[in-house]
Amino acid sequence: MSAPRELPIATNGDVVVVRQQTRSLAAEIGLSLVDQTKIVTAASELARNALVHAGGGRVLIEVLEGGRRPGLRLVFTDEGPGIPDIEQALTEGWSTAGGLGLGLSGSRRLVDEFDLVSAPGEGTRVTVTKWAR
Repeated sequence: MSAPRELPIATNGDVVVVRQQTRSLAAEIGLSLVDQTKIVTAASELARNALVHAGGGRVLIEVLEGGRRPGLRLVFTDEGPGIPDIEQALTEGWSTAGGLGLGLSGSRRLVDEFDLVSAPGEGTRVTVTKWAR
């Protein structure tokens, strides 16, 4: 099992590295090309959210083994302003940054497990998992 990788998210270049590392590990554990694309897209959206809304953060990428099938878990954390209304933030089309409002809701649709913990003034933690089929 490969060791978890913690990566900073402070620049657009860091978002690219998060995408590359996610794709590499997703392929390594045998995710299909479609599932690789889904987890990489979710990783890109969540990394960009941390950069745009919180000024940056970090992601811990870990391979999950030992169960019936391998998986990939990504935990994005930031110390930004937090999300005052999580239900609203997960509504498709809702945006505070003038975008399409698909970052959180879209990411949730692309993965098998999605967990968001946030509060105003306390930052945000988003955990996503994609399992091999």
